[in-house]
Amino acid sequence: MPELDKTYTPADVEARWYQRWLDDKCFEADPARVSEKRPAYSIVIPPPNVTGILTLGHVLNNTIQDILARRARMLGKEVLWLPGTDHAGIATQNVVEKTLKKQGVIKHRDDLGREGLVAKIWEWKEKHGGIIIEQLKKLGASCDWSRERFTFDDDYNACVMRVFVDLYKKGLIYRGKRMVNWCPSSLTALSDEEVVMKAQNAIMYHFKVEVVEEPGTWLTIATTRPEVIPGDTAIAVNPKDERYAHLIGKHVRRPLPVEDQALLPIIADEHVDFTFGTGVLKVTPAHDKADFEIAQRHNLTAVDVMHPNGVLNELAGKDLAGMERFAARKRAAELLAEIGSLVKEEPYQNNLGYSERADVPIESRLSEQWFLKYPSVKESQAVVANGEMKFHPDRWAKVYDHWMTGLQDWCISRQVWWGHRIPVWSKRHAGWTAACNSDHAKVCAIAALRKDFVVQKIDPDLISPDNTDKPVEIFVAVSPDESKDSDQANYIKQIEALGFTQDPDVLDTWFSSWLWPFATMGWPEKTSTLKAFYPTTDLVTGPDIIFFWVARMIMASFEWMGELPFKNVYFTGIIRDKQGRKMSKSLGNSPDPLELIASYSADALRFGIMRSAPLGQDICFDEKNVELGRNFCTKLWNAARFRQMQSRSGVSPDAGDAGILPAAETEAEISAALLSSDDKWILLRLNTAIAEVSTALEEYRFSDATATLYRFFWSEYCDWYIEASKAVLQGSDEKRKANTLAVIDFVLGHTLRLFHPFMPFITEELWHGMGFNADLPENQGGQSIMFAIWPKPLDEDELAHFGILPEDEKTANDKYEAVNLGRGLKSTFNINKRVRFVLKPSQELPDHEIEVLRILLNAEPLEVDSAFQPKKGTPAALTPLGELFLPLDGLIDVEAETARVGKEVAKVESELEKVRAKLADTNFTAKVPQKVLDDHTQREADWSAQLAKLKTMLEALG
Repeated sequence: MPELDKTYTPADVEARWYQRWLDDKCFEADPARVSEKRPAYSIVIPPPNVTGILTLGHVLNNTIQDILARRARMLGKEVLWLPGTDHAGIATQNVVEKTLKKQGVIKHRDDLGREGLVAKIWEWKEKHGGIIIEQLKKLGASCDWSRERFTFDDDYNACVMRVFVDLYKKGLIYRGKRMVNWCPSSLTALSDEEVVMKAQNAIMYHFKVEVVEEPGTWLTIATTRPEVIPGDTAIAVNPKDERYAHLIGKHVRRPLPVEDQALLPIIADEHVDFTFGTGVLKVTPAHDKADFEIAQRHNLTAVDVMHPNGVLNELAGKDLAGMERFAARKRAAELLAEIGSLVKEEPYQNNLGYSERADVPIESRLSEQWFLKYPSVKESQAVVANGEMKFHPDRWAKVYDHWMTGLQDWCISRQVWWGHRIPVWSKRHAGWTAACNSDHAKVCAIAALRKDFVVQKIDPDLISPDNTDKPVEIFVAVSPDESKDSDQANYIKQIEALGFTQDPDVLDTWFSSWLWPFATMGWPEKTSTLKAFYPTTDLVTGPDIIFFWVARMIMASFEWMGELPFKNVYFTGIIRDKQGRKMSKSLGNSPDPLELIASYSADALRFGIMRSAPLGQDICFDEKNVELGRNFCTKLWNAARFRQMQSRSGVSPDAGDAGILPAAETEAEISAALLSSDDKWILLRLNTAIAEVSTALEEYRFSDATATLYRFFWSEYCDWYIEASKAVLQGSDEKRKANTLAVIDFVLGHTLRLFHPFMPFITEELWHGMGFNADLPENQGGQSIMFAIWPKPLDEDELAHFGILPEDEKTANDKYEAVNLGRGLKSTFNINKRVRFVLKPSQELPDHEIEVLRILLNAEPLEVDSAFQPKKGTPAALTPLGELFLPLDGLIDVEAETARVGKEVAKVESELEKVRAKLADTNFTAKVPQKVLDDHTQREADWSAQLAKLKTMLEALG
């Protein structure tokens, strides 16, 4: 077995092993292997945007998924981690449009037209769309890449169309005019999650209007948007507001446009907050969601004074028409001043919604859109409430339940070209005429031939042929055709030949991704993948999309699969910098994960980010944790090399019954009779670590698992056990050496398996480099450590076989406590070299234990003398093994040390006097907050303890 290199080179190792895993198809799931003995484990990746690049958020989310998937393999499960990307309609189209404009190819999307722009987007996707996938591979993500999906795949697109038509048939999808978030740059409706709130320094404009029925009575109205005053259709006051209640029913004259100062009614609405502003609200139904609701309650008309691109239209009046909205705002204020209506302008801070992708302020716009009434709501709410589906942390279950209780219809249409085009064709008629009747009959005939695939509706409700003056629109929804003897394209041609045109809108991106868990597995076909791996086991996602994605997936799954989509949902925290700010490109506080991988390694980044990710809490990212991860890899590498060096330093391959082979080529038999107290201690500590890590992973406490791994390996194994084992390894007893190496192999083999889900690359390299894979079946670690059996603690029979008792742990702990106390004596006097210790034992100690104690204390020598009589003042510590003395003769300059300690005493006494004076002052203790008082109390305790320690030192110095 070749010797491990002196230095670990992660870049070479990571590239080599990832390719090996791919070549060996280690990540590929096979439904045929799923059985009662080999249960399925499945998880679907939250599909990153096809425009995406790796961020720390992706690192956190995908590392967690990889840990879950890799551990499931080690538990003997058939694992499907299904990857893919989202077409990200608005985001992707924005990226491509900006690129084409920068290249001078277009000035506006219309220059290319729909087909031309979509073709360009496909070109971009084929060239750049897989970047984040390749980056996830660098992280070590063990996805089944043979099953990679894209929300615009042909078969996935067919699923989306089928679902739309099904919901349309059920009457859950309808078209209506509602208030939506509107992006004037992308010219599309936006969902709430696509709107980012930003603090703004605005201006509050106060203007006055006269009550027509009471000349001389003026009302002052405050607004940040004077440019939409031409769209006002009423003035609202709270009926409980005594200042204005008597004016309800009267009128004011709208100041803008100047040439059309229409009369507006003063209405009563309890929505008006009479403690905000002047208590008088201008109602602009077409430009404010709350105003639209007021208008609905009072049957007010909605006057839209703005074009979709944010330019004021002719209804805004001759002075404002054609002006961009923010320029129009300034001009509107000037007009108010010119007519004597402007009262004052005041600085005002508010939060304004911005389009996430275009980064421009959104508009609340009255727009005709497609809406969905959510399906399977009761089942989706109950599955979380009754605990069948578990949220981690569980506090999110209450948030989910609250949202599900107050659902509002979902606006599912978007006015972009890159996306799933709505499969609805329509034709409008002036009324129920003979032509309309004929079209209706023809469409019905088509629908009769394709009962499951063509749905025809009339809007408004089907009316009598006698009523010919009311506009009628016929809608036809067409989904993919499954039948072999029919041609979907032919049916669409028939419909279009009648003059029907397809709706230009596309579906909200979330409308495709809510089908992700089952549409990726071949639905509606009952595929072997779907049968074996659905429902999935876990979902890892951020709480910011609990409504927009998680809840919708649950509803979709109940609607079309009749069951839940996943059994557990783990919500990650938000990654923040050391100042508590959310990571973002604009702040420049988000490091590039690929640079971190290049500097520290993928394993180091994974371990570092998981170490700082407590369950359900935000993550304070500190690069020092990644550096610690790198140091941990180095420690692991060096520990493995230390084991190899012992095999090459004189231990005979046929030493006794142990039969140690070079480089830990196989784990040798451990002899119970030759186990030392340190051997037994490390086996018990390993047992504890296995149990703690296993429980932590089962409970999704990943940071607790990494804390246990760090404690066990760095402190208990390396700092204590390996140092203690040198008493045997440096001795002459070959059988004991062989047995100690067998224990080391046993612990290292288990440790590598425990670490593998967190640090897959270095553990795979050491698993093979140390020969732990030798003689193991391929599916149990012979091929890869990822298939090695997950460690289990020694059971009672195994502990009895090795003669390990609970008190064995105390025996070693007593020894280590003595060492810590001895090290404390050296630290007190700033001694960091080998020194003489004397132990006055309280019990008989075997020579081996004394030698271990000497090595751990770094004592030269360690004298064991039950009759030792120390000089007066010799520093000592009472340990579980007896009194431990540190004779200072010749170690320090007593006079200089006495002077130094004396100065420290004076300083501490001065600080102690100050804090005690504060605590004795009743004026201070009665006024300060409890936290300040607690801080001072703690300060007194700390100074008192330090003073006692210094006085002990002075006493020892004589």
